[in-house]
Amino acid sequence: MAIVPHGARSSMVSMPMPMFTPDNYTVWAIKAEAILDAQNLWEAVSPASGAAVDAGKNKTARAVLFGALSEDLLMQVSTKKTAAEVWASLKMRFVGADRVQAARLSTLRGEFDKLRMEEGEALDAYVGKIGGMAARYAGLGSMLGDAAMVKKLLDTVPDRLYAAVAGIEQFCNMETMTFEEALSRLKAFDERLRRHTQDNGGRGGDQLMFTAAQWEARQRQRGGNLDHDDGASSVASGTRRWRGKCYNYGVRGHFSRDCRQPKKEKVLLADIDDEPALL
Repeated sequence: MAIVPHGARSSMVSMPMPMFTPDNYTVWAIKAEAILDAQNLWEAVSPASGAAVDAGKNKTARAVLFGALSEDLLMQVSTKKTAAEVWASLKMRFVGADRVQAARLSTLRGEFDKLRMEEGEALDAYVGKIGGMAARYAGLGSMLGDAAMVKKLLDTVPDRLYAAVAGIEQFCNMETMTFEEALSRLKAFDERLRRHTQDNGGRGGDQLMFTAAQWEARQRQRGGNLDHDDGASSVASGTRRWRGKCYNYGVRGHFSRDCRQPKKEKVLLADIDDEPALL
């Protein structure tokens, strides 16, 4: 349904009124209030204390609300004579009395506590979920403040954003930080990280630790005869070999794979993309 400004004569502005269903009360109420307020009709739905309601605005607002209801819902509120009564009746039916509202708010808090950002989830998509939770809180007469939203955001991001979270917690005042500020800092870091990963051919720069034995196994799997020695290389019989100290025991003249001394577990750094092995 499209409505025009109350009392408009020379111009018409089409503003579609969303259809109300039993499952979308919170979102519908937010949109309906904004549209009615833009048309100077909200004062008929929620008049100021002691203020008289304009009869023409009341009729228009009531008609607008009726036009957004299905036949079943319309029949339930058709006897209401004012727009304020129609609105209050819908709110009572779908938000509920105090006990029902308290139970729904408790359920919503549980959903909010369980909310987590998945590893591959986009930051904007996750922020949309938090924003949706805030709207549902408002629909139940409660408020999800910036402090709670910031804490939820920083506590539930995946590992790739932990460096940014640590910086925010160290250098920013968490008690006064707005949700938008925390989001902008995380998005800036996420974009820089994404660009860095792309510039390095998809390699994130992470590293894993290998033991000397694992390193040798890795080299053999690649088909090479590289030894863990220092010094210059030479080519003999078409095979690449290294001369220098034994990596295992520090004695020159033989390779670590030929060393008869007990193996020393030393660690070497390797890129994560090269071998998925851990110490």
